[in-house]
Amino acid sequence: MRKLLLLMTVMIFCGVTAALAVPAGRTLEFSKSSMGTVKFSGKVHKDAGVKCKECHNADMFPKMKQGTVEIKMAEIYDGKLCGVCHNGQRAFEAKANCNRCHVKE
Repeated sequence: MRKLLLLMTVMIFCGVTAALAVPAGRTLEFSKSSMGTVKFSGKVHKDAGVKCKECHNADMFPKMKQGTVEIKMAEIYDGKLCGVCHNGQRAFEAKANCNRCHVKE
């Protein structure tokens, strides 16, 4: 069941999602996933001690402009992009916590 859910999540979210820098007081919404809207909170990440340059670098999100990076669940699960931290060690594991990011309203 878990593998099926994972496969479905990857297939559904394989659509292109753009990355955008979000200041500590703002929230960015990604609404293209049928799994539910993903809300990225700059405040939550700042409060967790994450510095902008940890993600906004040549290897992850090089530009702070919408549409410059595709975010795919397969890459996150492979430890890239958001998966660098959301691996179950530094932050909650993306694979086991779909509803922590994807919220159906």
